Amino acid sequence: MNTSLISAENTWALFAIIAGIATLAVWLEQKTRIGSKLTGCVMALIGAMILSNTGIIPLDAAAYDFVWDYIIPLSIPMLLFNADIRKIGRESGRLLIIYLISGIGTIAGGILAFNLLKGAFADLGLVLPMMIGTYTGGSVNLVAMADAYQVGGELVSSSVVADNLLMALYFFALIAAAGSKFFLKKYRHPLIDELQSAGGGDGSPAGAASFWTPKQISLKDIALCIALSLAIVAVSVKLSGVLGEVIPTSNFGLALLNGLLGSQYLIITTLTMLVATLFPKQVGSIPGAQEIGTYLIHIFFAVIGVPASIYMIVTKAPLLLLFCGMIVFMNMLFSFIFGKVFRFSLEEIIIASNANIGGPTTAAAMAIAKGWNALIVPAILVGTLGYVLGNYYGIFAGTMIGL
Repeated sequence: MNTSLISAENTWALFAIIAGIATLAVWLEQKTRIGSKLTGCVMALIGAMILSNTGIIPLDAAAYDFVWDYIIPLSIPMLLFNADIRKIGRESGRLLIIYLISGIGTIAGGILAFNLLKGAFADLGLVLPMMIGTYTGGSVNLVAMADAYQVGGELVSSSVVADNLLMALYFFALIAAAGSKFFLKKYRHPLIDELQSAGGGDGSPAGAASFWTPKQISLKDIALCIALSLAIVAVSVKLSGVLGEVIPTSNFGLALLNGLLGSQYLIITTLTMLVATLFPKQVGSIPGAQEIGTYLIHIFFAVIGVPASIYMIVTKAPLLLLFCGMIVFMNMLFSFIFGKVFRFSLEEIIIASNANIGGPTTAAAMAIAKGWNALIVPAILVGTLGYVLGNYYGIFAGTMIGL
């Protein structure tokens, strides 16, 4: 049982700490060189990892669930108020291709890692579908695969911790790749070039820098931003729930449609884009929407850093950590090799791989943090598709090893 200085039941204190971490991260990105290089989102993740691994805050609490269930959905409309639905086909088509290639790397890495390590880990076969699922979609797929194969609670818990730790470490690797001289030399990077040019060539994203610029924001702007975001999320959650119930899953096509239309994130994205397209002048330039949404993303990064318990991994499942690391590495290998072969940009490769390993919210968050605004909507779209594909990939992997 986990004990911490701040108990899991002390919700207000945990909210204050999470918000404080996010605020400090924003300040560090603005005021320090290392913060601007790592981005505030990564700084928030590191801060939460430190507090959880030193026993100051708990690894699991209702406050964290609140962020996942309410804060993240609320942030999506705010960040998409200036989205144009006419750009979706053009902007997501390329990302979808490299995303699917990246997913093949996840499956290949899982099968390879299982065959190399199965003799040293008795229950590794049960872990494989969970990891394939979560590294294609997200935690919802991990839980679904755990239920499908009746995996024990302790093994599920260790798998979740390994998943979060590897996801956090991989974020660092992707952030480093975006600024690495090697990758910048080997791959084209139009968005990075554009931001460097707009930001004066110092390498910091102009999109992030724009958040520090004072703007005139009225009470009406804040009210409209929050009220419209809440309305969109409320309608989307209800609509996705209804569609998820009425659309049958009797074949692959219907199951795919059910998974897409039954996803609140995809419905939130679609409704926001429709509103933004129908009312571009009224919605597209609401002052403060991007700033509030970006701050909520920083809070999310703080929360996903919390469960990354290095102690639990080292003491209970070192081979599990190695297993997950091999899967993530193979995903990265496929992404960058085939991304090079098919001439995808460095930004597209990084976001596609992130969407596989972390899901739509983390991929969109990284695009926001780096100032790659053109990839925010595509990241959400392909990442949401991963929630559907993750279960199919997981079952496929389980079938391949005879489960």
